[in-house]
Amino acid sequence: MSAPPQARPARAPVGTVYRGRAGMWSWVLHRITGFLIFLFLLVHVLDTAMVRVSPETYNTAIETYQNVVMGLSEAGLVAAIVLHAMNGLRIILVGFWSKGARFQKRLLWLAVAAAAILLIPFLAIHLSHVFNPHEDTQPSPTISSPGGD
Repeated sequence: MSAPPQARPARAPVGTVYRGRAGMWSWVLHRITGFLIFLFLLVHVLDTAMVRVSPETYNTAIETYQNVVMGLSEAGLVAAIVLHAMNGLRIILVGFWSKGARFQKRLLWLAVAAAAILLIPFLAIHLSHVFNPHEDTQPSPTISSPGGD
């Protein structure tokens, strides 16, 4: 008598969504960056609207933004915008180019590389201003109340 054949473990279908492949991480990155950009726009509209209500409150809010944490947040915002834009272009190519789906993974890495090429010069300049503010720069202008100072 021979031994019964060994059963192979069931494999997950290849190419399905949510298997940790590049397409899934691209989808997740696109949603996260889109949400972060939305949050920035919401805060930006609210704090800019304070000019009409109380210029003094607006000036105070702007002054609180001038620190290292906000400088790093600005760098993160620009990174989110650039990544979102490059991935959006990749999505357009995958959707409208007849060979786009076949080259989806390569297009993702191309989008990431393009984002890095665009971000490196910006981050070098921006972070140098964040961590080494120039002494000779002028302070931010303040908004005065209508009708007097």
